[in-house]
Amino acid sequence: MAENQNAPAVFAKSLKKVFANNKNPALDSVALNGIDLVVPKGGLVSLVGPDGAGKTTFMRLVCGLLIPTSGKLEVFGMNTATDAEAIQKRIAYMPQRFGLYQDLSIKENMDLFANLQGVPEGERKDKYGQLLSMTDLAPFANRLAGKLSGGMKQKLALACALIHDPELLILDEPTAVLTPQETDKLFAILRNMRNAGKAIVIITHKMHEVESLSDRVAVLRKGQYVGDVMTRDTNAEELTNMMVGHPVKLNIERTEPVNPRPRIEVKDLIVRNEEGTTKLDHVSFTANSGEILGIAGIAGSGQKELLEAIAGLQPVDSGSISYIEDDGTHVELIGKAPLTIQNMGVSLSFVPEDRLGMGLVGNMDLSDNMMLRTFRKGHSFFTDRKSPRRIAENVVKELEVATPSLNTPIRRLSGGNVQKVLVGREITSAPKVLLTAYAVRGLDIHSSYTIYNLINNQKKQNVAVVYVGEDLDVLVELCDRILVLCGGKVSGIVPGRGADKREIGMMMTRVGGNEHE
Repeated sequence: MAENQNAPAVFAKSLKKVFANNKNPALDSVALNGIDLVVPKGGLVSLVGPDGAGKTTFMRLVCGLLIPTSGKLEVFGMNTATDAEAIQKRIAYMPQRFGLYQDLSIKENMDLFANLQGVPEGERKDKYGQLLSMTDLAPFANRLAGKLSGGMKQKLALACALIHDPELLILDEPTAVLTPQETDKLFAILRNMRNAGKAIVIITHKMHEVESLSDRVAVLRKGQYVGDVMTRDTNAEELTNMMVGHPVKLNIERTEPVNPRPRIEVKDLIVRNEEGTTKLDHVSFTANSGEILGIAGIAGSGQKELLEAIAGLQPVDSGSISYIEDDGTHVELIGKAPLTIQNMGVSLSFVPEDRLGMGLVGNMDLSDNMMLRTFRKGHSFFTDRKSPRRIAENVVKELEVATPSLNTPIRRLSGGNVQKVLVGREITSAPKVLLTAYAVRGLDIHSSYTIYNLINNQKKQNVAVVYVGEDLDVLVELCDRILVLCGGKVSGIVPGRGADKREIGMMMTRVGGNEHE
C-alpha cells in the first residue's frame, strides 16, 4: 500500500477490541472501546491510565500483534490488520522486560537485533558507534548483558530498539530502574529524536516525567478513551482525576516519628550468592519503630538479598541481624526459620517481576490466599481479622482491586491487581516490622498513593517500616531516613527531609567517590 505522506504516525478512530469467550459470549471481555487518538510525526505523547485500562492492548494493536474488532487503526497511513509486516519494519516497541540475551555481550545483542531487523552489514559499524556513544555503553561493548546493572540493561535495550532507525518508538515504563542522571540522558535522547521528526509514545505512571517530557497526554480508563490534553495545560492532579474518574489528592503526609526505638539492628552483614558473588558487603544499619527507612539503589545492588536475609529466606555468610523486643532484649534472627521470624512480627512484602513468586498461589482465589497468612490481633488499616473472606473483601475495597469476584483465581487478575492483594495481605498481618520492596511497581498513581498512605499508617502504629523503592521523588517525600546501596555496600544514610535526589543518585553509582558499574 502506498503511504500517505500527510498521514500521522498513529491514527485511531472508534477503535474497539473485544476478547471473545467462545463458550459463553456473555463473558466477552471488552478491552478497548471508542479509542480516538492521533500521534503526529515529530510528536511525543504520554499514554496514562490505571492498571488494566488497556494501555498494553492498545500498543499491541499498534504493533500489529492484535487485530482490532472494529474501528480504524492506521500507522503511517497503513492498516495494522493488513500491513503489519510493513509497519513493524518502521516501528520499535521497548516493553518493561526487553528480551536481552544475558549470555551474549552488548555487541552480540546488537548483532542479533540487527540481523532480526535486516540491517545491512556495511551500515552496522557506524550505527553501533552512534548508539553506543549515545547510550554511554561504548567502554562496555564486550561485557555480557547478564553482568550489567539495571540501568545499563535499559540503555542496551534502547540501543537494540533503535538499531533499525525506527520512525515510531513506543516505550513502556522506560525509567523504572534508572537513576535521575540516567533518566536525564534518556530524556535528552528522546527529545533529540522528536526534534528529528520521530514519533514517540511513552507509557509511564510517573506524572513528573509526563510533565517534563511529553507534548500531549492521552488518558485511558477501563478501556475507554477519556481524552487527551496538551501537557502544558494540565497538571498531575488533573490527569489523575481523569484516570480514576473522581477528584483525588496527591499528597504524602509525612509525620515526625513519635518515640522511635530500635527494632531491627544489622551489623557487618555479608551475603554471597550461589556463585560466590558478594551481594551484601559489611552492611550495617538500624531500623526504628515508628519510622520509615527507605532503601535506594540501582537494580541489583543487594536490596532483595537484604530483605530476604532479615526475613530468614536468604543464607548469610557472616554478620548479625537482631530483632529488638520492647524491653530491649536482642534476639538474633540469623539461623531462625522464616516462619519463626514471621511469627515474631516480621512481615515481608516483596513485589518481584513474577508477582506470584512471593507467597501467592495462582490457582487459589483471594480468600484462600488470605488464609496463607497467620493473622494476629492489633490495630491496622484493616480491622476485621476473623474471616479470611472478610479480610479479602476489605483488601478489594480499600485497594480497589479489580476482580470479577472473591472466588476468582489470583492468576486471572492483572499484574497490578495481584500486587495490591500481595501488599494488602501483608499489612493485614499487623506486623511489628514491615519489609516492603517495589510495593507500587507498575501501579497507577492513584493506587500508588493509596499504598503510600497505608505504609504511613503502619508507621503511625509504631511499626518499623523498611521501604525499598525505585522512585527517588517518593523516597524523599515518604521516608524519614534513606539508606543508599551501591554494589552491595552502604554508600551513605541521609535524612529524608531536605534530601537531594540527585545527590542520592550519585551515591547510588559511587562508593567512597569511586564509580561502580
